[in-house]
Amino acid sequence: MPEKKDLYRSYGEKLISLFGRLLYSGESYSLTDLARVLGCSKQSVLRLVDDIRRAYRVEIEETLERNRKHYRLKRPAIGIPSLPLTDMELNVLWMSQAFAKHLMGERLFEEATQALLKSQTPVQEGKGASPLHFGSLKPGTIDYTAHQEIFQKLIKAMAERRICRIKYQAIWDGKAKSYYVKPLKVFSHKDTVYLHARKARTPGHKYQEAAFDPLLAVHRIQDAEITDRHFEYPADYNFEKLFNRDFGVIKEEAFKVEVEFTGWAARFVSERSWSPDQKLVRRKAGTLSLVFTTSSEAEFISWVLGFREEAKVIRPKWLVETVKQALDASLRNYG
Repeated sequence: MPEKKDLYRSYGEKLISLFGRLLYSGESYSLTDLARVLGCSKQSVLRLVDDIRRAYRVEIEETLERNRKHYRLKRPAIGIPSLPLTDMELNVLWMSQAFAKHLMGERLFEEATQALLKSQTPVQEGKGASPLHFGSLKPGTIDYTAHQEIFQKLIKAMAERRICRIKYQAIWDGKAKSYYVKPLKVFSHKDTVYLHARKARTPGHKYQEAAFDPLLAVHRIQDAEITDRHFEYPADYNFEKLFNRDFGVIKEEAFKVEVEFTGWAARFVSERSWSPDQKLVRRKAGTLSLVFTTSSEAEFISWVLGFREEAKVIRPKWLVETVKQALDASLRNYG
């Protein structure tokens, strides 16, 4: 029998999450933003706001900006007392910082280190946290030290919801091109940092709908200029549904694949999640069948060939032939 969902606990968690967000950020949030962050309907957010007003007797200001309701908690004049971090909380922060060090570059890494050192002052009594216990391997990673200014501009543009003029050097183009974009999300995938955005109108030109939303590798952005033009965060934007729905960072037409694994590859694959809809079936002789959805043919082929003789594509048939051609081309490189 499936486990019963605790609706009351779920509502309580959302209540605390909303109260904490409004209390500690001091920012104004639209009703649409809060519904997306909390994973509930706008009606549920309104009920949460009313419950916070009644239970905590705090003033939540309600404003109308560009025909959208925004909410902000009026902060007390005496300020908010700092809460002590537990040893485990600080350890987790040190660990997260170490894992992301190679993605941050020296300047952002130093800023993160200073912030953590400051946070050690109010730590509760205990053994204390140390950065000496955590690290990450760097071979094959990108050095983002030279891109610190780009990161800071993108963060500022996203926070202020301002359109950017991006000068971008695509890997397949001979020279850099310029775009006007609405920066929406910076995220990492396989030790590479990306900017996902939506195309904005180029001044002096008629707007043309883009065939797809720009997905830009941050290390290939040569320059980012924050303009005076603002944009409204799209209400229909959902990063999880866009990128974490299937295998691959490139989002083309999705298709299902089946791969058979043996030996160490079978164990490796079974320990990981490749797509939310994946199905693992263990067969005789220690083989493992993996069925999942991918939206990137190129990424899939690169991935499956990395398992060498321990992986065999079963379907679709056209993909089997494509993998064979890739193997033949590789063999020709060795004469």
